[in-house]
Amino acid sequence: MKVKTSPFDAADYLKTEEAIAAYLDFVLEDGTPQEIARALGTAARARGMSEIAEDTGMSRTSLYKSLSENGNPSVDTLLKVVRSLGLQLHVKPIDEHATAG
Repeated sequence: MKVKTSPFDAADYLKTEEAIAAYLDFVLEDGTPQEIARALGTAARARGMSEIAEDTGMSRTSLYKSLSENGNPSVDTLLKVVRSLGLQLHVKPIDEHATAG
């Protein structure tokens, strides 16, 4: 009997704003710029790229390109997408005790 598998897509599990926020928060903590762009693209796909494009005033093609692993979204694009997802970015101090090894 053959086992049928399909590729994992995190977008399939990002059903709520809370789930999207937790996912992006995790990636933002230590992710590279490429990982962050890709994660934001995954969150946008989970919500619906057409909806995000309409909300941000950008084309779907431009969003896919900017939010790909090789994309380099501007701060303006990043903020527009985050707001379209119903989220805000926050900054907090690094916990020195947690990073000390």
